[in-house]
Amino acid sequence: MLSQCKFERAFLHPRYWLTWFGLGLLWLLVQLPYPAIQVLGSSLGSASRYFLKRRESIARRNLELCFPQYTAEQRDKLIAENFKSIGMALLETGMAWFWPDARVRKWFDVEGLENLQQVQAQNRGVMVIGVHFMSLELGGRVMGLCQPMMATYRPHNNRLMEWVQTRGRMRSNKAMISRNNLRGLVNALKKGEAVWFAPDQDYGRKGSSFAPFFAVKDVATTNGTFVISRLSGSPMLTVTMIRKADKSGYRLFISPELHNYPQDEQAAATYINKVIENEIMRAPEQYLWVHRRFKTRPVGETSLYI
Repeated sequence: MLSQCKFERAFLHPRYWLTWFGLGLLWLLVQLPYPAIQVLGSSLGSASRYFLKRRESIARRNLELCFPQYTAEQRDKLIAENFKSIGMALLETGMAWFWPDARVRKWFDVEGLENLQQVQAQNRGVMVIGVHFMSLELGGRVMGLCQPMMATYRPHNNRLMEWVQTRGRMRSNKAMISRNNLRGLVNALKKGEAVWFAPDQDYGRKGSSFAPFFAVKDVATTNGTFVISRLSGSPMLTVTMIRKADKSGYRLFISPELHNYPQDEQAAATYINKVIENEIMRAPEQYLWVHRRFKTRPVGETSLYI
């Protein structure tokens, strides 16, 4: 469990200078007024589309698989908006790490905070089900300002970036738990903590069940949610943050406690995928469609990506 990350003199080594330059530039950009950040982020995202052709093809394929009822024009429009969201995600990361609390508070509102408070008032830990929206990093900062919690994460390969992101995330939250640290995660829940966990990515065949996701019949879905729920006995609810359509900031949605969670892995995977689908449809253009969500297939089946 990681609650702090100390600065190391080694971070001043020349091999980190390019990283420092990028971080410094990001800090400068997020000092701009928020409307200017919106314009810049959207423009950067649109421009990145010309350099991220492989990611665009992945997003297009994902949308074809998930929404076969959409026309080609509808998918093109969704992809265009999705790349704008990618650009915003970069600047929102800087906002999450570098903005003071007072400035963050000016740009969001929250719906359903009482749902989390009611669960925790019973001295119970709660598993907070998250979804990989582009504004995820900022969403974590915002959630911490409402009520500090813990979150699972994958440690960064760059030690300097690990220090920066941990320092940024700890500005409003309690601790980070490696997603492979099952014991630490369960113990935190048993002690009454709220712990964020995102089960909406493809983590491979091991530890997964195949369940429907939108129009795709067999999608590798981590059994982590089921295992954690069974070991900790904690209730679950969802937390999602999206950009408002009128560009006036963000809204954090906290759902009521989820009920009737199944008692077997297959049914649980189907259940959680349906929960994730509902959250994605709050703002599908802001979801991480560039991730190869369907790369793991049942034995004997060919890849869905050409």
